[in-house]
Amino acid sequence: MVQRESSAMKHNHGIRMGFHKLPIIFAAAIALAMSVMAAGPASASTWGPHSWKVQVGSESWDQEIQGMAFLPSNITVNEGDTINWQANSAEIHTVTFLAKGQSLDSLLPFNPGVPDELLKRGGASYDGHSYYNSGLLANVSVPGFPVAKSYSLMFPQEGDFTYWCLVHGMVMKGTVHVQERGSAYPHTQADYDRSSKVQERAILRDGHQLDASLARQANNHLVLTGTDDSISMVMRFVQPTVRVHVGDTVVFSNPGMGEPHTVTFGTEPANIFGPSGDPAHFSGGNLSSGIIPANAGPHSKFAVTFTAAGTFKYVCALHDYMGMVGKVIVVA
Repeated sequence: MVQRESSAMKHNHGIRMGFHKLPIIFAAAIALAMSVMAAGPASASTWGPHSWKVQVGSESWDQEIQGMAFLPSNITVNEGDTINWQANSAEIHTVTFLAKGQSLDSLLPFNPGVPDELLKRGGASYDGHSYYNSGLLANVSVPGFPVAKSYSLMFPQEGDFTYWCLVHGMVMKGTVHVQERGSAYPHTQADYDRSSKVQERAILRDGHQLDASLARQANNHLVLTGTDDSISMVMRFVQPTVRVHVGDTVVFSNPGMGEPHTVTFGTEPANIFGPSGDPAHFSGGNLSSGIIPANAGPHSKFAVTFTAAGTFKYVCALHDYMGMVGKVIVVA
Protein backbone atom coordinates (compact mmCIF):
# COMPACT_ATOMS: atom_id res chain seq x y z
CA MET A 1 0.00 0.00 0.00
CA VAL A 2 1.15 3.51 -0.74
CA GLN A 3 -0.02 6.67 1.00
CA ARG A 4 -2.74 8.72 -0.70
CA GLU A 5 -1.63 12.21 0.17
CA SER A 6 -2.81 15.24 -1.78
CA SER A 7 -5.13 18.12 -1.08
CA ALA A 8 -6.11 19.58 -4.46
CA MET A 9 -7.78 18.17 -7.55
CA LYS A 10 -5.41 17.35 -10.41
CA HIS A 11 -5.48 16.92 -14.20
CA ASN A 12 -3.53 13.70 -14.47
CA HIS A 13 -1.60 12.44 -17.49
CA GLY A 14 -4.16 13.37 -20.13
CA ILE A 15 -7.22 12.04 -18.29
CA ARG A 16 -9.52 14.99 -17.69
CA MET A 17 -11.10 14.85 -14.24
CA GLY A 18 -14.16 17.08 -13.98
CA PHE A 19 -14.26 17.03 -10.20
CA HIS A 20 -13.51 20.66 -9.28
CA LYS A 21 -17.02 21.27 -7.95
CA LEU A 22 -17.10 18.22 -5.68
CA PRO A 23 -15.26 19.67 -2.65
CA ILE A 24 -17.69 22.62 -2.78
CA ILE A 25 -20.64 20.22 -2.73
CA PHE A 26 -19.09 18.28 0.13
CA ALA A 27 -18.45 21.50 2.08
CA ALA A 28 -22.13 22.33 1.75
CA ALA A 29 -23.00 18.91 3.16
CA ILE A 30 -20.65 19.51 6.08
CA ALA A 31 -22.37 22.82 6.76
CA LEU A 32 -25.74 21.05 6.72
CA ALA A 33 -24.43 18.40 9.09
CA MET A 34 -23.22 21.06 11.48
CA SER A 35 -26.64 22.71 11.42
CA VAL A 36 -28.19 19.34 12.25
CA MET A 37 -25.89 19.10 15.26
CA ALA A 38 -26.58 22.68 16.30
CA ALA A 39 -30.28 21.87 16.40
CA GLY A 40 -29.66 19.23 19.06
CA PRO A 41 -29.67 20.29 22.72
CA ALA A 42 -26.53 20.33 24.80
CA SER A 43 -26.42 17.39 27.17
CA ALA A 44 -25.65 17.86 30.85
CA SER A 45 -23.03 15.42 32.05
CA THR A 46 -24.24 12.72 34.38
CA TRP A 47 -21.98 11.12 36.93
CA GLY A 48 -19.45 8.68 35.61
CA PRO A 49 -17.53 8.33 32.34
CA HIS A 50 -19.26 8.10 28.98
CA SER A 51 -18.46 5.97 25.95
CA TRP A 52 -18.62 7.49 22.46
CA LYS A 53 -18.61 6.05 18.95
CA VAL A 54 -16.75 7.34 15.88
CA GLN A 55 -17.18 5.71 12.47
CA VAL A 56 -13.98 4.97 10.54
CA GLY A 57 -14.57 5.26 6.81
CA SER A 58 -17.77 4.60 4.89
CA GLU A 59 -18.79 2.71 1.77
CA SER A 60 -21.55 1.93 -0.69
CA TRP A 61 -23.49 -1.31 -0.26
CA ASP A 62 -21.36 -3.03 -2.95
CA GLN A 63 -18.04 -1.59 -1.64
CA GLU A 64 -17.46 0.26 -4.92
CA ILE A 65 -17.39 3.69 -3.25
CA GLN A 66 -15.11 4.09 -0.24
CA GLY A 67 -15.05 7.19 1.95
CA MET A 68 -12.03 8.86 3.50
CA ALA A 69 -13.35 10.44 6.70
CA PHE A 70 -13.77 9.89 10.40
CA LEU A 71 -17.45 10.46 11.21
CA PRO A 72 -17.62 12.67 13.14
CA SER A 73 -14.21 14.19 12.45
CA ASN A 74 -14.51 16.40 15.57
CA ILE A 75 -15.90 15.13 18.86
CA THR A 76 -16.06 16.69 22.32
CA VAL A 77 -15.83 14.43 25.37
CA ASN A 78 -15.02 14.78 29.06
CA GLU A 79 -12.01 13.65 31.01
CA GLY A 80 -12.33 9.95 31.70
CA ASP A 81 -14.52 9.25 28.67
CA THR A 82 -13.72 6.54 26.13
CA ILE A 83 -14.00 6.72 22.35
CA ASN A 84 -14.63 3.57 20.36
CA TRP A 85 -13.66 3.84 16.70
CA GLN A 86 -15.60 1.34 14.61
CA ALA A 87 -14.49 0.20 11.15
CA ASN A 88 -17.18 0.92 8.58
CA SER A 89 -15.48 0.07 5.30
CA ALA A 90 -13.58 -2.63 3.48
CA GLU A 91 -10.82 -0.11 2.75
CA ILE A 92 -8.17 -0.17 5.46
CA HIS A 93 -7.66 2.81 7.78
CA THR A 94 -5.78 3.59 10.98
CA VAL A 95 -6.44 5.81 13.99
CA THR A 96 -3.02 7.26 14.78
CA PHE A 97 -2.00 9.86 17.35
CA LEU A 98 1.52 11.15 16.73
CA ALA A 99 4.14 11.55 19.44
CA LYS A 100 5.03 15.06 20.56
CA GLY A 101 7.28 16.60 17.93
CA GLN A 102 6.63 13.80 15.44
CA SER A 103 5.77 14.80 11.87
CA LEU A 104 3.09 13.04 9.85
CA ASP A 105 5.40 13.31 6.83
CA SER A 106 7.90 11.08 8.62
CA LEU A 107 5.37 8.21 8.44
CA LEU A 108 4.35 8.72 4.82
CA PRO A 109 3.90 7.03 2.50
CA PHE A 110 2.27 4.29 4.56
CA ASN A 111 4.58 1.30 4.76
CA PRO A 112 2.97 -2.01 5.84
CA GLY A 113 6.46 -3.40 6.38
CA VAL A 114 6.97 -1.13 9.40
CA PRO A 115 5.41 -2.74 12.51
CA ASP A 116 4.78 0.61 14.20
CA GLU A 117 2.56 1.61 11.27
CA LEU A 118 0.92 -1.77 10.67
CA LEU A 119 0.22 -2.89 14.24
CA LYS A 120 -1.44 -1.56 17.37
CA ARG A 121 0.77 0.61 19.55
CA GLY A 122 0.13 2.27 22.94
CA GLY A 123 -2.14 1.26 25.79
CA ALA A 124 -5.83 1.75 26.48
CA SER A 125 -5.43 5.21 28.07
CA TYR A 126 -4.06 8.11 26.02
CA ASP A 127 -1.25 10.02 27.72
CA GLY A 128 -1.54 13.07 25.45
CA HIS A 129 1.97 13.02 23.98
CA SER A 130 3.09 9.52 22.92
CA TYR A 131 2.57 7.58 19.70
CA TYR A 132 -0.68 5.57 19.68
CA ASN A 133 -1.81 3.51 16.71
CA SER A 134 -4.88 1.32 16.22
CA GLY A 135 -3.26 -0.87 13.60
CA LEU A 136 -5.32 -1.56 10.48
CA LEU A 137 -9.10 -1.27 10.80
CA ALA A 138 -11.58 -2.76 8.32
CA ASN A 139 -15.04 -4.30 8.50
CA VAL A 140 -13.97 -7.38 6.48
CA SER A 141 -10.97 -9.67 6.36
CA VAL A 142 -8.23 -8.19 4.18
CA PRO A 143 -6.00 -10.81 2.49
CA GLY A 144 -2.42 -10.57 3.68
CA PHE A 145 -3.01 -8.04 6.45
CA PRO A 146 -3.97 -8.21 10.14
CA VAL A 147 -7.07 -6.09 10.71
CA ALA A 148 -9.36 -5.27 13.62
CA LYS A 149 -12.94 -4.01 13.54
CA SER A 150 -12.66 -1.53 16.40
CA TYR A 151 -10.25 0.44 18.57
CA SER A 152 -10.90 2.05 21.95
CA LEU A 153 -9.02 4.71 23.86
CA MET A 154 -9.76 6.48 27.15
CA PHE A 155 -8.89 10.16 27.57
CA PRO A 156 -7.91 11.04 31.15
CA GLN A 157 -6.84 14.66 30.64
CA GLU A 158 -8.07 17.89 29.05
CA GLY A 159 -6.77 19.02 25.68
CA ASP A 160 -7.28 18.99 21.94
CA PHE A 161 -5.80 15.89 20.34
CA THR A 162 -5.42 15.38 16.58
CA TYR A 163 -5.19 11.98 14.94
CA TRP A 164 -4.75 10.72 11.39
CA CYS A 165 -5.23 7.73 9.13
CA LEU A 166 -1.71 6.70 8.09
CA VAL A 167 -3.03 5.07 4.93
CA HIS A 168 -4.69 8.25 3.64
CA GLY A 169 -2.54 10.90 5.24
CA MET A 170 -3.51 14.56 5.22
CA VAL A 171 -6.95 13.97 3.72
CA MET A 172 -8.18 11.92 6.69
CA LYS A 173 -7.90 13.81 9.98
CA GLY A 174 -9.83 13.76 13.24
CA THR A 175 -9.75 15.76 16.47
CA VAL A 176 -10.78 14.84 20.00
CA HIS A 177 -11.63 17.79 22.26
CA VAL A 178 -11.41 16.73 25.91
CA GLN A 179 -13.01 19.08 28.43
CA GLU A 180 -13.06 19.09 32.22
CA ARG A 181 -14.72 16.17 33.95
CA GLY A 182 -18.38 16.92 34.69
CA SER A 183 -18.77 19.55 31.92
CA ALA A 184 -21.95 19.72 29.86
CA TYR A 185 -21.58 18.02 26.50
CA PRO A 186 -22.26 20.25 23.48
CA HIS A 187 -23.65 17.31 21.49
CA THR A 188 -25.12 13.90 22.18
CA GLN A 189 -24.14 10.68 20.43
CA ALA A 190 -27.44 10.93 18.54
CA ASP A 191 -26.40 14.39 17.28
CA TYR A 192 -23.10 13.02 16.02
CA ASP A 193 -24.84 10.06 14.39
CA ARG A 194 -27.29 12.33 12.53
CA SER A 195 -24.55 14.62 11.24
CA SER A 196 -22.44 11.61 10.23
CA LYS A 197 -25.32 10.25 8.13
CA VAL A 198 -25.53 13.56 6.27
CA GLN A 199 -21.78 13.50 5.57
CA GLU A 200 -21.88 9.85 4.56
CA ARG A 201 -24.54 10.56 1.94
CA ALA A 202 -22.42 13.42 0.59
CA ILE A 203 -19.41 11.11 0.33
CA LEU A 204 -21.42 8.56 -1.64
CA ARG A 205 -22.73 11.26 -4.01
CA ASP A 206 -19.16 12.41 -4.57
CA GLY A 207 -18.04 8.86 -5.35
CA HIS A 208 -20.86 8.20 -7.79
CA GLN A 209 -20.06 11.43 -9.64
CA LEU A 210 -16.42 10.37 -9.86
CA ASP A 211 -17.54 7.03 -11.29
CA ALA A 212 -19.78 8.70 -13.87
CA SER A 213 -16.93 10.96 -14.97
CA LEU A 214 -14.68 7.95 -15.51
CA ALA A 215 -17.36 6.15 -17.52
CA ARG A 216 -17.45 9.05 -20.00
CA GLN A 217 -13.72 8.68 -20.65
CA ALA A 218 -13.13 4.91 -20.74
CA ASN A 219 -13.33 2.81 -23.91
CA ASN A 220 -12.19 -0.56 -25.22
CA HIS A 221 -8.57 0.59 -25.38
CA LEU A 222 -8.50 2.68 -22.21
CA VAL A 223 -9.41 1.21 -18.84
CA LEU A 224 -9.31 3.49 -15.81
CA THR A 225 -8.18 1.85 -12.59
CA GLY A 226 -10.70 3.59 -10.38
CA THR A 227 -9.96 7.02 -8.98
CA ASP A 228 -9.95 9.04 -5.78
CA ASP A 229 -10.19 12.62 -4.62
CA SER A 230 -9.90 14.04 -1.11
CA ILE A 231 -13.37 12.72 -0.24
CA SER A 232 -14.02 9.32 -1.80
CA MET A 233 -12.52 6.47 -3.82
CA VAL A 234 -13.91 4.43 -6.73
CA MET A 235 -12.74 0.85 -6.28
CA ARG A 236 -13.61 -0.52 -9.71
CA PHE A 237 -12.01 -0.83 -13.12
CA VAL A 238 -13.87 1.42 -15.55
CA GLN A 239 -14.78 -0.18 -17.89
CA PRO A 240 -14.19 -3.66 -16.43
CA THR A 241 -14.88 -5.69 -19.60
CA VAL A 242 -13.39 -4.63 -22.93
CA ARG A 243 -13.29 -6.28 -26.35
CA VAL A 244 -10.28 -5.84 -28.67
CA HIS A 245 -8.54 -7.63 -31.55
CA VAL A 246 -5.32 -9.62 -31.60
CA GLY A 247 -2.45 -7.16 -31.79
CA ASP A 248 -4.35 -4.38 -30.03
CA THR A 249 -3.08 -2.59 -26.95
CA VAL A 250 -5.13 -1.76 -23.87
CA VAL A 251 -3.85 1.01 -21.62
CA PHE A 252 -4.70 0.82 -17.92
CA SER A 253 -4.43 4.29 -16.40
CA ASN A 254 -4.69 5.49 -12.79
CA PRO A 255 -6.14 9.03 -12.87
CA GLY A 256 -6.52 9.41 -9.10
CA MET A 257 -4.84 11.65 -6.57
CA GLY A 258 -3.13 9.03 -4.45
CA GLU A 259 -4.75 5.55 -4.38
CA PRO A 260 -2.48 2.88 -5.95
CA HIS A 261 -3.72 -0.14 -7.89
CA THR A 262 -2.38 -3.09 -9.83
CA VAL A 263 -3.44 -4.89 -13.02
CA THR A 264 -2.69 -8.56 -12.43
CA PHE A 265 -3.43 -11.41 -14.85
CA GLY A 266 -3.16 -15.03 -13.77
CA THR A 267 -1.65 -15.94 -10.41
CA GLU A 268 -0.75 -13.09 -8.12
CA PRO A 269 3.03 -12.91 -7.69
CA ALA A 270 4.65 -13.25 -4.27
CA ASN A 271 5.59 -9.58 -4.50
CA ILE A 272 2.48 -7.75 -5.69
CA PHE A 273 4.28 -4.42 -5.53
CA GLY A 274 6.74 -5.16 -8.35
CA PRO A 275 6.04 -5.80 -12.08
CA SER A 276 6.33 -9.24 -13.64
CA GLY A 277 5.82 -10.69 -17.11
CA ASP A 278 6.04 -9.10 -20.57
CA PRO A 279 3.17 -6.66 -21.24
CA ALA A 280 4.36 -6.00 -24.81
CA HIS A 281 3.64 -9.59 -25.90
CA PHE A 282 0.89 -11.07 -23.73
CA SER A 283 -0.80 -14.27 -24.88
CA GLY A 284 -1.90 -15.60 -21.50
CA GLY A 285 -0.44 -16.77 -18.23
CA ASN A 286 0.91 -14.53 -15.51
CA LEU A 287 1.41 -10.80 -15.90
CA SER A 288 1.35 -8.00 -13.34
CA SER A 289 1.86 -4.27 -13.50
CA GLY A 290 3.08 -4.03 -9.95
CA ILE A 291 1.96 -0.82 -8.25
CA ILE A 292 0.41 1.70 -10.63
CA PRO A 293 0.71 4.95 -8.69
CA ALA A 294 -1.71 7.82 -9.04
CA ASN A 295 -0.64 11.29 -10.06
CA ALA A 296 2.67 10.08 -11.52
CA GLY A 297 2.47 10.98 -15.21
CA PRO A 298 3.56 8.13 -17.52
CA HIS A 299 4.26 5.94 -14.49
CA SER A 300 0.50 5.91 -13.84
CA LYS A 301 -0.09 3.89 -17.00
CA PHE A 302 0.31 0.21 -17.84
CA ALA A 303 -0.02 -0.82 -21.50
CA VAL A 304 -0.68 -4.45 -22.48
CA THR A 305 -0.51 -5.70 -26.08
CA PHE A 306 -2.50 -8.89 -26.65
CA THR A 307 -0.95 -11.35 -29.12
CA ALA A 308 -3.49 -14.18 -28.88
CA ALA A 309 -7.25 -14.56 -28.89
CA GLY A 310 -9.03 -15.48 -25.68
CA THR A 311 -10.63 -14.12 -22.54
CA PHE A 312 -8.11 -12.83 -20.05
CA LYS A 313 -9.27 -12.07 -16.51
CA TYR A 314 -7.40 -9.68 -14.25
CA VAL A 315 -7.66 -8.17 -10.78
CA CYS A 316 -6.28 -5.37 -8.68
CA ALA A 317 -4.16 -7.35 -6.23
CA LEU A 318 -4.72 -4.67 -3.59
CA HIS A 319 -8.50 -4.38 -3.88
CA ASP A 320 -9.86 -7.54 -5.52
CA TYR A 321 -11.56 -8.49 -2.25
CA MET A 322 -13.78 -5.43 -2.79
CA GLY A 323 -14.76 -6.57 -6.29
CA MET A 324 -12.08 -4.77 -8.31
CA VAL A 325 -11.82 -7.27 -11.17
CA GLY A 326 -12.09 -7.19 -14.95
CA LYS A 327 -11.51 -9.06 -18.20
CA VAL A 328 -10.24 -8.44 -21.70
CA ILE A 329 -11.92 -10.34 -24.54
CA VAL A 330 -9.54 -10.66 -27.49
CA VAL A 331 -10.88 -11.74 -30.87
CA ALA A 332 -9.07 -12.51 -34.12
